[in-house]
This record gives sequence, C-alpha cells and structure tokens, in this order.
Amino acid sequence: MTIDHLLDAARADGRRRLLGIVGGPGAGKSTLAASLAGPGVAVVGMDGWHLANSVLDRLGRRDRKGAPDTFDAAGYVAFLDRVRSRETTVWAPEFRREVEEPIAGALEVPPDALVVVTEGNYLLLDDPPWDGIRALLDEAWFVAPDEDVRRARLVARHEHHGRSHAEAVARADGSDAANARVIAATAHRADRVVESG
Repeated sequence: MTIDHLLDAARADGRRRLLGIVGGPGAGKSTLAASLAGPGVAVVGMDGWHLANSVLDRLGRRDRKGAPDTFDAAGYVAFLDRVRSRETTVWAPEFRREVEEPIAGALEVPPDALVVVTEGNYLLLDDPPWDGIRALLDEAWFVAPDEDVRRARLVARHEHHGRSHAEAVARADGSDAANARVIAATAHRADRVVESG
C-alpha cells in the first residue's frame, strides 16, 4: 500500500489512517517520513517521547539514551490512540537534535489530516507497553538499508551534532548498534520492507 492508497481510503470513509515507519538508528525513517508529508498528511516522530536528559541522568540511563526504556512509551501509545480521531487538533512533542531534547507541543496534527505518518525505532516491539502500537497502525513499513550505509549515516549524524569522530563511532557501534539489533528482530511484523540507500 502507498501513501496515496491510504489517503484514498481515508477520503472514502472519513476514517484517519496511521502509517508507521520503523527501522534502526540511521535507517532513513525520518527522511522517508518527511518525503510523505503534504496536503492531508501529518508527520510525527516517536523521538518526541524521549525522556528528558535530566530524567535519564536521575534514572542512570543517559548512556543508553535511545533504548526502549528511555522513552515515555505509554504516553506515545496514548497519543497514537488519541490521534486516530479527527475531531480536534492534537499537539505532539518534537525531538530537536540541536539540543538533544524533546520540545512539547511543537507539532500540530489538525483535524483535516487524513493520514498521520509516525516514525521510530520501536513501533513493532512486542514488549509492553510498546506492544500496543501495532494494532493502532493501519500499515507498517520497515526501512532496511545496507548495514554499512546505515552505520555511515549514523556516524555522520553524530559528528554533525558535535561529537568527535571517535565519539560518533563509539556511539554508533555501542548503544546504537545494540538498539539496531533489537529493532531488526521486529521486521517480520511489518507489512512492507523498504530498502533504502
């Protein structure tokens, strides 16, 4: 199914459709989601539900930022459930890489959005509360680039946001690689695999 099919289906019955785009860190999820934005399509990333750095410090999880337990997963599931309705505008947080923090109420999902595209790492995870997401999605796509391409993108992203090359490589090959393995194991739950890069 394509974004046009989802839009056509929503126009036909008036019911908003949710498309989830999943993949490991650096897979190209955000790029793909942004390319789908347009009239009738709103895009909201899962990263807006990152716990604040101060909370991660308090919980002792800052070095694992990006792991499943470093998000407000229940809050994200509740957002997806709420956004299925087109009755009112729904505001969502947005993750800002320049500050490495989520910003509340930064993204608008207006009632005229027929399709909401959401992208993130753990949309197909089967551990609670993440396991509530798949049933809320009308369609799920798994983005699966070549591993070397994904890693190179990730290192470049970390460098772009101020890490040294050594720090970028350590992050890409450390917690990011561990998270990528968890995410790869969920690909079978997707409706479609998208090869990129």
